[in-house]
Amino acid sequence: MFSLFCLSCSQLEQTQSVTDKNVKPNVLFISIDDLRPELGVYGSKIAKTPFIDQIAAGGITFKNAYAQQAICGPSRASVMTGLRPDTLEVTHNYVKFRHKYPDVETIPQHFMKHGYNASFVGKIFHHGDKDSENSWNWPAAFDQLPQDIKRPGRYALDENFQLQKENKKAMFAKYGEQAKYGLGSGPAIEGADVADTAYKDGYHTEVALKTLEQLVEQSDKPFFFGFGMNKPHLPWIAPKKYWDLYNKQDIALAEHSLAPTNAAAMGLHASFELRTFSNVPNFGDLPDDLSLDLKHAYLACISYVDAQIGKVFAKLKALDVLDNTIVIIWSDHGYHLGDKGIWGKASNYEIATRVPLIISTPETRRTGKALSTEALVELIDIYPTLAELANISKPKQAEGLSLTPLITNPDLAWQDSALSQFPTPALREWGAYPLRKGMRETYFGPLIEQVEDKIKQQQKQKWDRELFEQNLMGYSLRTKNHRLIAWLDTKNLSQKAIYIELYDHQVDPHETVNVAEQNPEIVKALVAKLYQRI
Repeated sequence: MFSLFCLSCSQLEQTQSVTDKNVKPNVLFISIDDLRPELGVYGSKIAKTPFIDQIAAGGITFKNAYAQQAICGPSRASVMTGLRPDTLEVTHNYVKFRHKYPDVETIPQHFMKHGYNASFVGKIFHHGDKDSENSWNWPAAFDQLPQDIKRPGRYALDENFQLQKENKKAMFAKYGEQAKYGLGSGPAIEGADVADTAYKDGYHTEVALKTLEQLVEQSDKPFFFGFGMNKPHLPWIAPKKYWDLYNKQDIALAEHSLAPTNAAAMGLHASFELRTFSNVPNFGDLPDDLSLDLKHAYLACISYVDAQIGKVFAKLKALDVLDNTIVIIWSDHGYHLGDKGIWGKASNYEIATRVPLIISTPETRRTGKALSTEALVELIDIYPTLAELANISKPKQAEGLSLTPLITNPDLAWQDSALSQFPTPALREWGAYPLRKGMRETYFGPLIEQVEDKIKQQQKQKWDRELFEQNLMGYSLRTKNHRLIAWLDTKNLSQKAIYIELYDHQVDPHETVNVAEQNPEIVKALVAKLYQRI
């Protein structure tokens, strides 16, 4: 279990309540899937996100927030329990988060124990592990929508729905059971001229608005409401009006599109997930024009999600409960959009581990001042932070820190590192699961051979299939000035690292050159610090 970092007593004494201790505040808990900090408030030069930016203007933006693992299931399990992936033993998408600790208390469970109604719409936990029986006590209002609002499918255009159906049938015919793990999709993008409700997030927003009405009007209890946006997860589909917010000629390809010099060959995958879609090549580089279309689609999805969040935030005002509601916005991990030559999450680099994190409380909104902090924080800090902001007991098992002191004083001295991890991205499927035997027999076979050959050439006598496919974990330590990535054998963590990467953010913020060999003393110090935390 990872050790905890403790604030000094003097720092804790500086903490002041940021909510009224006599009133239990509501919580609007907004999670966004696969969103890197491509937002106006984070300095994006192109993303149009007026509603999230408005919420941030009345709260605090954490400029250096990091996910514990850059993949949906482990990251969300970690957030919702306050425990790190290794503690939970959840490091891929195909294991339930309660498998080791069946009685672990989640964030909504904790709030329910303190008298809250808890409800959700959309993606909060990972798909297939929603924990409905334990973590929620108020059903979402799916049955309250007008009859003309129908539950949407994956695509709005019938031609794309049919294409996906045909492709999936063909994949099962060709590859059998292996196809059920994600093979056989339609296109990666779509921008139909339809209403917001024709896609899942717009539909869920209408359900959320009705559910909030019920939570406020049918109960005197405070609420914890989870509002989970599925975009910008693939496929990148959003109504045409959000595509129209951007001119394709204004969109640029990734500035740093090559793997870092001397990087670990096992640290970058071959964009497996994106290549499951029908309009993306199965092998080789993506054409520039397709890459621009993909980035355009990702941006459209961000603006689509932003608009849905704006609707829910406005509903809090209309219901006259905003003045007693904490609003938190977070993403489960970042995303490569051609950065370092790959597309997808699932790496230990800055682009995949750094995430948006924004908290707006009644008190921060009353100050009328947009706050931000450069402190290094982690997503596991969300659980204890919300508990303290709501003036309820701290969770017993949480491994993170309450960020309340930073809300009061954004310049407060804070922990000196953030910890993330990911197992051998190059030899994992897109759910971080070890390569199944059948995957090598699909059209991914040549890609797998290509990345495997790179690892063998670099690692030479260290190459061992079981080690690299099953037991190798990259642990990433981000400090103010550096990122260290140590590749360790999880069967023997005390053994010397298989490979070390070091990136100097003072001169190389995009992590383009591994300088570990040139800086042995820095590596030694950071490795020692890493071992203190694992």
